[in-house]
Amino acid sequence: MRALENRIALVTGGASGIGRAIAEAYVREGAHVVIADRDALRAASVAAEIGADGGVEIDVTDAARVEAGVAETARRFGRIDVLVNSAGILTESPLVEMDPAMWAETIAVDLIGVFLCCRYTVPLMVERGWGRVINIASQLGIKGGRSLTHYAAAKAGVIGFTKSLALEVAGQGVLVNAIAPGPIETPMVAGITEEWKAAKRTELPLGRFGTPAEVAPTAVLLASDPGGNLYVGQTLGPNSGDVMP
Repeated sequence: MRALENRIALVTGGASGIGRAIAEAYVREGAHVVIADRDALRAASVAAEIGADGGVEIDVTDAARVEAGVAETARRFGRIDVLVNSAGILTESPLVEMDPAMWAETIAVDLIGVFLCCRYTVPLMVERGWGRVINIASQLGIKGGRSLTHYAAAKAGVIGFTKSLALEVAGQGVLVNAIAPGPIETPMVAGITEEWKAAKRTELPLGRFGTPAEVAPTAVLLASDPGGNLYVGQTLGPNSGDVMP
């Protein structure tokens, strides 16, 4: 039997980057995967490309749309077993030059979005007595990063949120964990300056960025039974050695 046979997984940000790689890995492992994206057509298109079970429109910054998208998924499949919060944005600016709107947008997508998706999905898992939540954080939430105060703050928030929610619901059968990747070759990272990326590579013991496919197996482990059964409030770090907790 494949590791995720017949599990129902909702993957936000599943149309590209790490989210897409996780969705593809889940499909290979037998899960029924729903791709969530703020663009419904893109979600449906990617779902068709990777053999997922469909797409759903979710703007993670909009509580009403998150609630509706989660409800639609639960109605269609009868439940949601696994939630992967991978939707995110990454911009770059020194704090002394940062537009407050840039800060607010990053917090809204990268942190509040995780809260909203959990807020409307976790109660369904608690009701059934089983569920897995996997939040995509970042190693920068642990160590910080120049010109990335907004992003690091959001991802540090995700890590703290993950620990706190894990404490609340582990006893009810819902396991909540985070993955904090290092720099990964994704469309999101492509928008960062080459100067920053070159400097970052020199800091990494591996000397290179990772790929989405190298992060996805960690998400499979956390969602699997028995593989993920003892992980509670943990932050796993496929990060090329950038952080060694």
